Amino acid sequence: MAATNAGVAEPARKPLFSESYKQSVLWLLVLAYTFNFIDRTIISTIGQAIKVDLKLTDTQLGLLGGLAFALLYTALGIPIARVAERGSRVNIITIAIVIWSGFTALCGMAHSFVQLMLFRVGVGVGEAGLSPPAHSLISDYFEPRKRASALSIYSFGIPLGSMIGAVAGGWIAQNLSWRMAFMLVGLPGVIVAILIKVFVKEPPRGYSDRLIAQQAADAPMTEGDETAPAVHTKPPSVWEVAKRIFGRWGFFHMVAGVTLASFAGYGVGQYSAPYFIRNFGLDLATVGIIFGLIGGLSSGAGTLLGGFLTDFAARKSGRWYALVPAIGLLIACPLYILVYVQTDWKLAAGLLLLPGIFHYTYLGPTFGVIQNAVSLRMRATATALLFFVLNLIALGLGPPFCGWCIDMLAQSNFRAVGMGPFFDMCPGGVGREGAGPMVDAACKAATAKGTQQGIIFNLLIYAWAGVHYLLAAITLPKDMAAAQAQTEAEALAGA
Repeated sequence: MAATNAGVAEPARKPLFSESYKQSVLWLLVLAYTFNFIDRTIISTIGQAIKVDLKLTDTQLGLLGGLAFALLYTALGIPIARVAERGSRVNIITIAIVIWSGFTALCGMAHSFVQLMLFRVGVGVGEAGLSPPAHSLISDYFEPRKRASALSIYSFGIPLGSMIGAVAGGWIAQNLSWRMAFMLVGLPGVIVAILIKVFVKEPPRGYSDRLIAQQAADAPMTEGDETAPAVHTKPPSVWEVAKRIFGRWGFFHMVAGVTLASFAGYGVGQYSAPYFIRNFGLDLATVGIIFGLIGGLSSGAGTLLGGFLTDFAARKSGRWYALVPAIGLLIACPLYILVYVQTDWKLAAGLLLLPGIFHYTYLGPTFGVIQNAVSLRMRATATALLFFVLNLIALGLGPPFCGWCIDMLAQSNFRAVGMGPFFDMCPGGVGREGAGPMVDAACKAATAKGTQQGIIFNLLIYAWAGVHYLLAAITLPKDMAAAQAQTEAEALAGA
């Protein structure tokens, strides 16, 4: 209850957004991110069918899954974020979903590597418009102590999208074609765009921070304080944002950790389904179920666990924002290697339940730290800068690097049995037409072994990422406290 000048109590004002509405908005954004990752990662499940049909190398397949997508995805992220600091984030997200959904459907019409690469570039153009404004929206709806949890829920779209894309894409490619898989998963995204445009409201800038800052300063609450939009000042420059998130030891090593973990994740993820096809002879539908249901459940659990566990543990020390990801990645690394040395595919598939729970704990804490490190009109830009580094290196180079490792190791294995030039004799990883069954068997064996060796080599990068998170823990509490104090001061000033 609030008191008037006459001393008469009046009903307490309702908050601008109810908790149920904020949760509804969050889950709509999760739905958008789910389709984002369905369209982004489906190529990893159906890649073997594309490789054989279009006679591609694993390096080319890696380019389609990585650099082709990341090329304009990274380049456009920052300009779109700068628009999001001033304009409607809801409108940006709506337009972005329509663009990437249309280009995903067009991928099913490609008849060459170049055509498919161009369409994948188009998918990247659209998807560049989701996460920077989405992170900014979530940070305005949820206060700092809840952001790691909220952003881990948003990041749940990653394993959920990968899971649905794997199961649906594998089944459609197996029973119809890889072309229909692209078309049927791409077009429904338009419905999601309409839902977001109709139901999601644009919150005032700094809505949650202003409430927390006023409470911390014990400032009097006057009518409209908690809902008043921030003063429309010019957003800080990209350089100022970059100094805030890369200029402190703890934040820098958090970014290094998430980049390396994603580099390995995107690279290995591109070839995990082909590994099971090449080494165990499984079909597309079966590997879709393995990586959709088994891998998706564990990685989804890890994503949510990372955010909620970190928000709980961080009440005692901010170091846990870095320690939870560090411990998770250092445990996940040997568990993943254990999966890829099994000779029984059922045992390997079962073991996949374990590493994802530890692996994906890094997402929520990392995104939460970055959002808490910056002020109101830096948030979309901070996410775009993080994603620029993350996706240029991880998404852009991770799959091609892993594919190149596999190609080189497969070539070495083929030469070891004295069969001649690998790429000439084994287009698409199978024996060239007329070469005979012996050559075909040697091609497949060399490719299968090279895939296993290349994946295991790339899995070691998870341990490297874990070390960076350990380094971040050294100064993270001090870095976060300084950044939060600056953010609260700017929120009170209406910056």
